[in-house]
Amino acid sequence: MSPRTRTIGSSNPEYVNARVRARRAALFDDEEYRKLVRMGPSEIARFMEETEYDEEINALGARHSGVDLIEYALHTNLAKHFDDLLRWAEGRLYEFIANYLRKFDAWNVKTIIRGIYADADHEEIESDLIRAGEFSDRELDRLLEANSIEQVVEGLHGTIFEEPLQRAYEDYEETDTLVPLENATDRTYYEHILDNVGRVSHEPDDPVAQYVEFLQAEIDFRNARNALRLARTGADIDPGEYFIEGGTLFEQREMSGLVANRDELLGRIEESKYGSRLADPLTQLREAESLIAFEHALDTALSAYADRLANRYPMTVASVLSYILAKEREVDNIRAIARGREAGLSEEEITEELVIL
Repeated sequence: MSPRTRTIGSSNPEYVNARVRARRAALFDDEEYRKLVRMGPSEIARFMEETEYDEEINALGARHSGVDLIEYALHTNLAKHFDDLLRWAEGRLYEFIANYLRKFDAWNVKTIIRGIYADADHEEIESDLIRAGEFSDRELDRLLEANSIEQVVEGLHGTIFEEPLQRAYEDYEETDTLVPLENATDRTYYEHILDNVGRVSHEPDDPVAQYVEFLQAEIDFRNARNALRLARTGADIDPGEYFIEGGTLFEQREMSGLVANRDELLGRIEESKYGSRLADPLTQLREAESLIAFEHALDTALSAYADRLANRYPMTVASVLSYILAKEREVDNIRAIARGREAGLSEEEITEELVIL
């Protein structure tokens, strides 16, 4: 069923949030992560079999093993949980959740493009897909069959990504960097979701206002991430061309300066509405020595901001969005541990890869 077509009934946040609280209680905690970093991939899979991932591990164990089994199980479980959110929700709440989950359409487009760019094999790319968005399995399988990035762009005909990626493809050819394509994909998703929000009132508990506040924060942090990525590429790309509208922290005309001055970029975040609530994550941002560490700190900061919105408005979509980020974080952490163990990284090196609040 298309997420854009099911809007029956009135919103039911009390029911959905009761179910979400139960699901959130089952997420892995810090102690379980500490156990996992001491295990090899086969041990991690056996550990997962004793948790709520048991169904996926048992169903996929005959076809996959090791890290492949873990990744397929993680992504299948993630899609199942988010399908449940859509199954439970009704009315406007359903629309909010469904539109937000289209982020996985953007994820899958970028995953396939990255895989082709890196000359990865078909199965390796497929294992990284998360089938939780609006694209059907048939549509994703067709994109997977593409032999070039140009064919992926052509395969997006009729979707919201078609025209933006066609335009960005020219920049990709000129620069031989994926930044134009990835940023165009993200920008399309966020600008489309904001177009479908509707009217925002000034009532303190207005669910639309909370939804918009969360989206604005995510856009602000995405723009910060993109600014750092552009600075690292060294490519002759105008940052303003890939600026995502809809946030409150940055303006398009100032992105070139911020790309060139990390301290000014961080100072802007610290002085903003996020600064007083995110002292610890912002300290991590200051101390981050690499782009990966910086991006992990941004993820931590966004999750912390979502959690604060959820605590402030417990019976709204904010709690659902906070759970979605928490579930994504769990999947990313388990995958990072499994890949790290397979690559022979130390426990300390693996722990540095995790996003833990």
